[in-house]
Amino acid sequence: MRHQTFAYQQSRRRFLQRSFAALAAVSLPAVYDATSYAARIGRRPSQLKIVDIKRKTVRVEYREIPRRAMDRELPHWRYAELFQVELLSGAVGIGETLLYYTWGATQDDDVERAIGRNAADIMWDDSLGAGLQMALFEAVAKTGGVPVHRLLGHQIYDTTPLSWWNIDTPPEDLLAECIEAHSLGYTAYKTKGRPWYDVWKQVELVGEKLDPSFKVDMDFNDTLLTAEQGIPILKELDEYPQCDIYESPIPQGDIAGNARIVKEIRGKVAMHYGTPSPSDVAKSYCCDGFVIGGGASRLMKQAHTAASIDRPFWLQLVGTGVTAAWSLQFGAVLTHATWPAVNCHQLYMYNTLTEPIRVREGFAAVPTSEGIGYEIDWNLAEKMQVDKPESRPEPKRLLRTTWPDGRVMYTASNGTVNWMLNPARKPGNMPYFERGVDTRQLPDDGSARWTELYNLAQKGPTMVKE
Repeated sequence: MRHQTFAYQQSRRRFLQRSFAALAAVSLPAVYDATSYAARIGRRPSQLKIVDIKRKTVRVEYREIPRRAMDRELPHWRYAELFQVELLSGAVGIGETLLYYTWGATQDDDVERAIGRNAADIMWDDSLGAGLQMALFEAVAKTGGVPVHRLLGHQIYDTTPLSWWNIDTPPEDLLAECIEAHSLGYTAYKTKGRPWYDVWKQVELVGEKLDPSFKVDMDFNDTLLTAEQGIPILKELDEYPQCDIYESPIPQGDIAGNARIVKEIRGKVAMHYGTPSPSDVAKSYCCDGFVIGGGASRLMKQAHTAASIDRPFWLQLVGTGVTAAWSLQFGAVLTHATWPAVNCHQLYMYNTLTEPIRVREGFAAVPTSEGIGYEIDWNLAEKMQVDKPESRPEPKRLLRTTWPDGRVMYTASNGTVNWMLNPARKPGNMPYFERGVDTRQLPDDGSARWTELYNLAQKGPTMVKE
């Protein structure tokens, strides 16, 4: 069944009265009971004993356009750890952790406590980390000869929606990425809305080149600051039919402000699940849907709670093609996973799989073969293998932001991940959203001037007369 025709697709403004006592009782679905595949396979411990776990760190290069943006803010997303878990049955499961952007990285002691255990007995343990948990699920599914989604629940969809992703970029780069996504069958593109780029020009260029059926979702990460400031901008973006979903336009804890935004704009509002609570979301209608990710147990609990208050969501499981394939399995069984999943595997020059995940009219097929339905290209992995970094790579970066009236601002990396974003979340640290603003990275040319500006801008966004 395709998502477009499923009965749960209802008016996005519809409010369903729910029992909050029932909501509080929502927990992991009964996918591990006596009748489930997991339980039946779990009765065969001799086959499910973990006999070996292999790990390999790879450095996956970005494609050209994403490289310009990711080098600016997220150069460390290049590093992934690939897993192979072998069971006594002979089945080998694969997994992946994006080392410096993950809900949980597998540690050495996680591997040590897993060896010799029954894989089905521990695979729901999120504390094992992304790559190891993923590989355990796949090894168990292969032992049973079934797709991973049969361990998660009953299949509802045979396709699941996928989105293209890139961090905030100059308008010309955003347009080029949207055109590339559209040519490969995607109908949605997710990016960041930032005060150091012209968000109006970004969507204007897309509107000139692509049909309204192609959608742009924009994550503001709170940078619109307040409903009063943000609503006029969102209403202007609403004029472009390509604009569809706005994520976290203002701080999520501002329930009244977010409820006002939902009421006054056309586009949908998304929030990361958790703040405010689902019950507060249901009572206030402060968002139209959620962003959901994390380990298998947490993800399933959140997804079923979202369904109980009739909120759609997009799955956000980030990595190369391995993680994207893993995400497809959840999309098969979750009723409200109807917004395009964000996996970010399109960033990379290589997707690490022996064959790509193909998208048609915005949807990818859910594999019917055992495991996650894809295999790692180990020959490629060998070429990309590197020593695991001792810590998150942190190259020096200096950004120059300009406005049409001649103002210039410099911002520099300072050892934190969100060194550009965090100042923008608080009023007064940098100019608010304006037309004509642009930002470029200044490569370190070894000059005294570059070093002077870098040292000055490490203190925070700095306006400079030039």
